[in-house]
Amino acid sequence: MQPVNLFDLATQQARWLSVRQAAVAGNVANVNTPGYRAVDVEPFESVLNNTRVAMQATDASHNQHGATPASFGLNEADDPKLLPSKNSVVMEDELVKAGEIRRAFELNTAIVKSFHRMMMMTTRS
Repeated sequence: MQPVNLFDLATQQARWLSVRQAAVAGNVANVNTPGYRAVDVEPFESVLNNTRVAMQATDASHNQHGATPASFGLNEADDPKLLPSKNSVVMEDELVKAGEIRRAFELNTAIVKSFHRMMMMTTRS
């Protein structure tokens, strides 16, 4: 077992949050696209469990939402509620996800700042 490096972990989570934010933005952009299926990224917990992550496109014409194949997997959202246009994007759900992402970014940044301050205090002593 290798030691946990907080800065590496925070960087990985920030990258994951960025990909998730791009997926949510893509869902919002396609809210009126007939037949579009909402996507989300795999949970960060599975990334921490050292599972292999890979992109999963549901259709060849879908954009990759800024993620790279070496990045985090995009999956079709769980239990899609199809609207009459055969679109599964629910704006309220996407807004909730956007709020979660914002709070997670803020927490990530606060933790990194605190850890950095602690390291600077120990090196000055």
